[in-house]
Amino acid sequence: MRILVTGANGQLGNEMRILAKDNSQHTYYFTDIQELDICDEEAVSAFVSENQIEIIVNCAAYTAVDKAEDNPELCDTLNRVAPGILARVAQQNGAGIIQVSTDYVFDGTAHVPYLETDSPCPNSIYGTTKLGGEQEVMQACEQAVVIRTAWLYSTFGNNFVKTMIRLGKERETLGVVFDQIGTPTYAGDLAQAICTIINKGIVRGVYHFSNEGVCSWYDFTLAIHRLSGITTCKVSPLHTADYPVKANRPHYSVLDKTKIKKTFGIDIPHWEESLVQCLDKLNIEN
Repeated sequence: MRILVTGANGQLGNEMRILAKDNSQHTYYFTDIQELDICDEEAVSAFVSENQIEIIVNCAAYTAVDKAEDNPELCDTLNRVAPGILARVAQQNGAGIIQVSTDYVFDGTAHVPYLETDSPCPNSIYGTTKLGGEQEVMQACEQAVVIRTAWLYSTFGNNFVKTMIRLGKERETLGVVFDQIGTPTYAGDLAQAICTIINKGIVRGVYHFSNEGVCSWYDFTLAIHRLSGITTCKVSPLHTADYPVKANRPHYSVLDKTKIKKTFGIDIPHWEESLVQCLDKLNIEN
């Protein structure tokens, strides 16, 4: 199968690059803005047609949640318009698309894990544009899969895990929000799930994927420090109100993964197990 992976220089895209080596039965095309502007429909159409692409995996997105509040047009272009372009081109070429979305499509007022059938209600520019991207993809392409994920981290790029390790080594004290509850997702696990979907065949629909288990950002930080051997930094819990930011965050955004596990036979590790894997890789690299 011939597969286009957009946003290939990001966390998820880089994890897809690694797994491509183990899935050599497919031909992969990894692109970022330098190789392919996914906001240019003519360029996308030419690339997909010329390379006979059969599946598009869209890992590209505007993910600066707070900056999005001041840049709604750019955020909308990357998170809604571009996925719509990719989906239309996929449909025109008889291809499928896997679109990566977010827990921010929910407002976080629930108290039980969100199902795919729950009504989205975003309360940020980022969440609103990502929901728009979902809708564009599902409307434009028959072979479409949307995967909502949350709290993504990896060995690549800048992310919460790397930041907490750095701050834990630099500071004696650190305050972290404890009243936002969700589940961390190791990008390597999400990439593996995407590869499984590709290999088993697209089953149209919206799916949820994060690691198993539940924690707050505070609990997550304590685990990061404990597993990294950081003992000189005291971490204290903060209320969201004590750490003001421009964009609203969901207070509770745990995702129910039953559908993706049953449909594709995916076994999902607990978040702490995957965190250990990521930290081990970071230690090897350093």
